Amino acid sequence: MIASPELLLFVLFGGLILGLALGFPVPFVMLGSSMLAGLLAIGPTFFHMMIMRIFETMDNYILVAIVLFVFMGIMLEKSGAAERLFSSLHIILGGLRGGLALAVVAVCTIMAAATGIMGAPVIIMGLFALPHMLEKKYDPALSCGTICAGGTLGILIPPSIMLIVYGPMAGVSVGKLFMAAIVPGLILAFLYGLYIVCVCWFRPDLGPSLSREERNLPFLKKIWMVITSLLPTLLLILAVLGTIFFGVAAPTEAAAVGAFVSVLLAWAYGNLSLRVLKDAFYQTTLVSSMVLLIVAGAFVFTGAFMVVGGGLVVEDFLLNLPIGEYGILVIMMLAFFGFGLFMEWVGIVPILVPIFAPILDQLGFDPLWAAMLFCVAMQTSFLTPPMAPALFYLKGVAPTGVSFGRHIVRGTLPFIIIQLIGLALITIWPQLVLWLPRVMIS
Repeated sequence: MIASPELLLFVLFGGLILGLALGFPVPFVMLGSSMLAGLLAIGPTFFHMMIMRIFETMDNYILVAIVLFVFMGIMLEKSGAAERLFSSLHIILGGLRGGLALAVVAVCTIMAAATGIMGAPVIIMGLFALPHMLEKKYDPALSCGTICAGGTLGILIPPSIMLIVYGPMAGVSVGKLFMAAIVPGLILAFLYGLYIVCVCWFRPDLGPSLSREERNLPFLKKIWMVITSLLPTLLLILAVLGTIFFGVAAPTEAAAVGAFVSVLLAWAYGNLSLRVLKDAFYQTTLVSSMVLLIVAGAFVFTGAFMVVGGGLVVEDFLLNLPIGEYGILVIMMLAFFGFGLFMEWVGIVPILVPIFAPILDQLGFDPLWAAMLFCVAMQTSFLTPPMAPALFYLKGVAPTGVSFGRHIVRGTLPFIIIQLIGLALITIWPQLVLWLPRVMIS
């Protein structure tokens, strides 16, 4: 090594920050800074190591599930299932104060369990639900905050694509991660709903209930609407998660089942055509290629980090801090949150997880519990500018007159506090995370 580890780490992260600040694509910035630091550390041998790490990443069978889950989410979006869900739930819940916002949270929760991605629920609800909520005199900030917060559940509730990437990086079973994420995701959804009910109870003008005439449908018709909109999506969720939880299939095979069922669902709703399939294949290729390219770049970046001695530097630094094991855990959580302010999860997970996983093992923390803490911390940062992907997704599809600062940013602030409360709950009571995996495994 021709330079000190500290200098090489400065080159590695300095190049990363500079490249991102100049607006270059994330995977190429990772590869470029890794190459520079690796060449300074061990010379031309790093080229061979870089190629081998990329092949090692792409040879991981579990990553095939990313392509299949992305396709499933896109087909579900094109099937019109989300719009049907919202149309039925807003009739059922519309009589309550804040009923439309509760319907948004319910749809986002169900869509999260059926797609595994964040963007789709935010965009769909922004296009379909937000104009309807504004038309019914809902507070724009509450409406925008509900959609953004509900949409972020997609990165946590399985089949989360983020957890699929997280598992191999931490050496943890993806199936166990899926089981561990269910209760924290449902806790956050419940807290969102509880906040909406409370704030609209004391301030009815923020979320007025629908008039009796607007929801005056025969009881049997309401039941039929719920059955035809909710049951098919629940069957899709059962087809994916049920096969994983009961040991029938691994995540990759379950993703294939889900992709097939999503095509059947689009056909059942009358929205399947060659054009729809062509668009779905194209979007799947586009999104999956982006995700996998960033994963490969981040895997090389992590390899360069280890080659220059960064793992030992970080490990020695953290383990020698006079703050105890829980203080170190908090620093790790803050690192995930801080990276989330400037990067998408697809760049954060492959960088930080391999660095922190050995330290967590030395500290004796359960990797499933730590994974949920890190994921919720990242989920919170996705509502916090400057990155805040959920906010920008909504701004891109919001009706004219919806202000980014006054409505979208301000509307998400209470939900950021709610997510921090949820994070505190699973921190104080680890069994909220660990109970389901232990029950299903035993």
